Amino acid sequence: MDSQGNLSSLLGDSEDYYNGWSIIEAFEESSTKGCIHKITDQLDLLPANDYLSTFARWLYTGPQYKNEPDKSTALKDLLEPVINNYDFVIIDTPPSLAEPMVNAITASDFVIVLSESSKWAYDAIPRFIATIDIAKEMVNPDIAVLGILRTLTDVRRTDNKAFLEIIEEDYPELIFKTVIKRKAATGRISFEGLFENRGLRSAIDQYKKFYKEVLQRVHQG
Repeated sequence: MDSQGNLSSLLGDSEDYYNGWSIIEAFEESSTKGCIHKITDQLDLLPANDYLSTFARWLYTGPQYKNEPDKSTALKDLLEPVINNYDFVIIDTPPSLAEPMVNAITASDFVIVLSESSKWAYDAIPRFIATIDIAKEMVNPDIAVLGILRTLTDVRRTDNKAFLEIIEEDYPELIFKTVIKRKAATGRISFEGLFENRGLRSAIDQYKKFYKEVLQRVHQG
């Protein structure tokens, strides 16, 4: 649900690989048929590209939802026919509380809050959690915050270290123990790709610990 489509581009052959077969076409046709792409035997992708930037206009002018008072269930409705085909559906979201983010929240069972160790990211945490609470009250009573992941942390910076501690003090029950640190190998993924990348193990090693925490909380929740 991120119109930048960075992840989709990383998994595809080129930036325009999914043109005509992305999530916005799925919305327009009210069906994911032809728009879900098999990446590996264990991973399918419903991709996005910059055409998804027209999502809000489609919600308010398209025939499916323009007369619907609640515009927040379009993604949930789209995924409903295929949701049981998967063990997990992970929704990538843009960094703003606009229609794509609200639709993602409404369609979800759990939300992971990402926060850099900086003041601006720290200030956004309560606003984002408040948005989830509103969605829980008005649309999706089953949604829950799975936790807060502190990410893109530079442990050499004193301000980063300070905000790591502040977030932990303010949200002791929500934070994941794993802290994602900035690593050169992770930054190189955008150039070297996810497949046949000799540095991939070094890049994703710290995410394996986070993955185990996520699984544990999902099963408990």
